[in-house]
Amino acid sequence: MTIALRDDVMYILLNKIQQKDGQGMHSVDFQGTDFTGRNLTIADFLGHLDYLNQKQYINADFSGNAYARQEDVPNLINEPEIDFRVANTLGAADGPLPHLIRFKKAELTEKGEKMLERMKQNPPEALREGASTPVIDCYTPFLEKVALKAELPDIFDARDLTTIVYRTMRDLMTTAASKSVASDLKVEAEKYAENKRLQQEVADLWRDDNPLVAWLSDIRPPLKFDADTFIFRIEKEGGIPRGTNGKKVINAVFSATKEELSENRIQEVAEFLPGQIKDMWEAA
Repeated sequence: MTIALRDDVMYILLNKIQQKDGQGMHSVDFQGTDFTGRNLTIADFLGHLDYLNQKQYINADFSGNAYARQEDVPNLINEPEIDFRVANTLGAADGPLPHLIRFKKAELTEKGEKMLERMKQNPPEALREGASTPVIDCYTPFLEKVALKAELPDIFDARDLTTIVYRTMRDLMTTAASKSVASDLKVEAEKYAENKRLQQEVADLWRDDNPLVAWLSDIRPPLKFDADTFIFRIEKEGGIPRGTNGKKVINAVFSATKEELSENRIQEVAEFLPGQIKDMWEAA
């Protein structure tokens, strides 16, 4: 099964793994207090570790089904160190079954070191506010497409830059057109999401999760600016990582977005885009 990836949890995991002195693989002791207020299940915790390992942000030594779930497994991490025994089958009366998950040691890769350094420069807001903003599982594949095509280091950069591109697009569009795009994205999301909350959050990726920005988008008239200003906004507001540029990011977001929209909506969006940006949209 899939999980909702969270940048605050990623930060805590990467930071904890880096803290150990010395080089190479080393034991990592995670305490329950590391995740106080995070409302994190064991399965979610291990799922994040598995994602980091699969995407080569860490090299980790653990085995078992990282996405195991069962109702009677303890809800919060409370082991003194990370040597979890979590059943990956159902039906245990009072705890773990013989199928186990074990995490023993890990190290950050160069890719993981770079991701953690970026996060230290701009820590996840959830660490300060106590709440979390997940990268919802049903649109993680969308963000992975953006990250790949834009040559971005991870899906968290893809999420943040997608938000900036969408905000800039909405500024050029009428409120009615913007809501039509949100409606198209929501319909697509409903094909994959298992509950209404996830459907709503997929649409929010377009609408902007900042309530003030979303409100302003609903009431203001369309702005007028050229293609150079569009690109400038993405590069300056988005904080483009090294190794890519604004045009690559825009093309990646455009390409991934058009896969989620109807042909009529694609043509409608094109009418609002200036010059080179319209060409990029049509070619994506």
